[in-house]
Amino acid sequence: MKRYPLAGTPATAAQHVDVSRLLAAYADLAPDMTQAAQRVAFGTSGHRGVSFDRSFNEQHVAAISQAIVAYRTQQGIDGPLFIGFDSHALSLPAFETALEVLAANGVTTMIATGDEFTPTPAVSLAILNYNRGRTTGLADGIVVTPSHNPPDSGGFKYNAANGGPADSGITKWIETEANRLIEGGLAGVRRMPIAQARAASTTQSFDYLSMYVNDLASVIDFDVIRGAGVRMGVDPLGGAGVHYWSRIQEQYRIDLDVVSTVVDPTFSFMTLDWDEKIRMDPSSRFAMQRLIAMKDRYDVAFACDTDHDRHGIVAPSVGLLPSNHYLAVAIDYLYRNRPNWRADAAVGKTLVSSSMIDRVAARLGRRLHEVPVGFKYFVDGLYTGSLAFGGEESAGASFARFDGGCWTTDKDGISLALLSGEMTARMGKDPGALYQDLTTELGNPVSSRVDAPATPDQKKKLSKLSAAQVSSDQLAGEKIEAVLDRAPGDNEAIGGIKVIVPSGWFAARPSGTEDIYKIYAESFQGDAHLKQLLAEAQVIVDTALA
Repeated sequence: MKRYPLAGTPATAAQHVDVSRLLAAYADLAPDMTQAAQRVAFGTSGHRGVSFDRSFNEQHVAAISQAIVAYRTQQGIDGPLFIGFDSHALSLPAFETALEVLAANGVTTMIATGDEFTPTPAVSLAILNYNRGRTTGLADGIVVTPSHNPPDSGGFKYNAANGGPADSGITKWIETEANRLIEGGLAGVRRMPIAQARAASTTQSFDYLSMYVNDLASVIDFDVIRGAGVRMGVDPLGGAGVHYWSRIQEQYRIDLDVVSTVVDPTFSFMTLDWDEKIRMDPSSRFAMQRLIAMKDRYDVAFACDTDHDRHGIVAPSVGLLPSNHYLAVAIDYLYRNRPNWRADAAVGKTLVSSSMIDRVAARLGRRLHEVPVGFKYFVDGLYTGSLAFGGEESAGASFARFDGGCWTTDKDGISLALLSGEMTARMGKDPGALYQDLTTELGNPVSSRVDAPATPDQKKKLSKLSAAQVSSDQLAGEKIEAVLDRAPGDNEAIGGIKVIVPSGWFAARPSGTEDIYKIYAESFQGDAHLKQLLAEAQVIVDTALA
C-alpha cells in the first residue's frame, strides 16, 4: 500500500474538519438522485458518506429510518428498537433525525441514558439479551456510526433481530425503499420535532453501559488478569466506549490505565493514516502512533476505533500486532482455554485473512468456515453456536461466552482488547511473543496488499469474475491448487477471485468506494515469493479483465 510523506505525523489544524460547516451541510444539502454517489447505498456495513459530498445528509437518514419502519412492519417486528451512536460529529444529528422518525411512527425506541455514546457491540448485546427466549415481540437496532472513517464521515447501520449487521437481502430492500422515499420528496416520511420525540412515551432510556459491563465477565476471565497483576493501558481514541473503560477497571478491579478520555469531533489528537487522512483505524501503524508509544509502559496496551467494534493491540515484544497475527493468536488461545465450547464449533475467517488461521484451525482439529469480506457472513454461525469465533482481516472479531452461548453477533473491539490481557496473564507471554511461537511451529507468512486503477466497468467485471476465466495453471512457480469465486464456508459469491498455491495465495476484489481494485497476497516462502505472487496476480487479473 502506498505511503504518503506525512503518514504517521500529527494532524495539522488545516486538516481538521470544520464541524459547524459539516453540521450545516448535513441539514442544508440535499442529494442529487441522478448521481449514484448521492443515493442511499448499503455497503458491507451500512450506508456511509460525507455531508459535504451530499452522500450523507438529513434526507438520507430520514428516508432510511422510515424504510426501516416499513421493513419492521412487513416482517412483524414489533418489539423495541435499540439505537446507539458514536462520537463522530454527524452521529448525534443523525441519531436525532432517526428518533424524530421512529417516534412519529410509534416505534418503542431504547436510547442511551444521558445520551451516552454507545459501542456497536453494546447494541448487538442489548438486542440479543432482549430477544433471548422470545419468538414474538422481537427487538432489532440501529447503530449510527461510520466506524473508523474520517471525522467528516457519517454512517447508519441496521442490525436485525439476530443482533448482527443485516444481510444483503434486508439492506437491499431498505436501500431501495429509502431511495424511493427521497425521490418522492420524502412525502411518505413521518416525523416530529426532536423535543417532542424525546418526550414521547415510546422513547425510553436504557443503560447500555451497565448492561454491557456487567455481562463482560461471561466472556473474559477477569480473575486471572487480576491475579497475575497484568498492567494494561487503553486509548479509547475519543470513541463510543470512552466511558466504558473506567467502569470496567472499577468493577473488575484490574490494573487498567485509561490514558485519555478526551472526546473531540475533529479527532485532532490522531496521527495521519497512510494516505494523510485522519482515520481512527486501530490496526494502522500510521494512525496508531500514540498507542504504539505506550509499548514499554504496559504488559499490553490496546485501542478501539470510534464505535469500538475493532481492536488494535500493542505488545512490548513487537509493538503493534498486525491484525492477522492477533486473530491467529486469539483463535489458538481461545479454543485451548474454553473447555465448555462446543466440540463442533468452527473457526470463522474471511477469504483475505491469513492462512496462518487455516493452519491453527487444522492443528486444533477445528473446522474452518471461510466467508466473503463482511462480518454479516458470520452472524448466523455466531447466533446458532456453529461458530465460536468469527474474525476478519480488518481487526474485527467476536467470540462465544465461556459456556459456548452467543455473546455478540457484531464485531466487539472491547472483548478482543481485554482478551489480550487475559492471554498475557495465563500464558506468561504477550500476544506478540505468542505469535512468534506459532511461526516457529507453523511457518512465518508475509503478506501485502496493492491497489491498481480500475474503471467502474472493470470493477463490475472483476466482481463477476468466474474461476473459469483464469486460464493459468501456475502461480509464482507453483501449481495452482484452487481458483475460487465463491467462499468455501457458505458458497456466497466473493465479488472477485482467490487463487491458491501450496505456499501462498492471492485474492482480487474491487473497492466499494474508489476506482481501484485490491490485490491481497500472502506467502510462506518470504518476501521474494510474495513480490512474485503480487506481480503475477496483477497479470492474471488484468488478462481476465481484458
